Amino acid sequence: MSDGRGSGAAAHAAPWGFFFFLAYIGAAIYFISHSDMGFWGWVLGLLQALVWPVYLTYYAFEALGVA
Repeated sequence: MSDGRGSGAAAHAAPWGFFFFLAYIGAAIYFISHSDMGFWGWVLGLLQALVWPVYLTYYAFEALGVA
C-alpha cells in the first residue's frame, strides 16, 4: 500500500525543476533584452531561452579553441 508521501523520484526532481525554471526565466530575460524588442524579437528570445545550454557549450568550446 502507498504511504501517501508520493513517489520518491518526483520528490527528488522538484528542486531541479525549479532551478531549470529560474534558468529559463533568466535566459529569456537576457535574450529578449538583446533583441530588437519587436514581436518576433520576443518570440525568438523565448525560443533561444529554451536552447541556452547549446549557446553555453558552443562559446565554451570556442574559448577553449576547439570550435
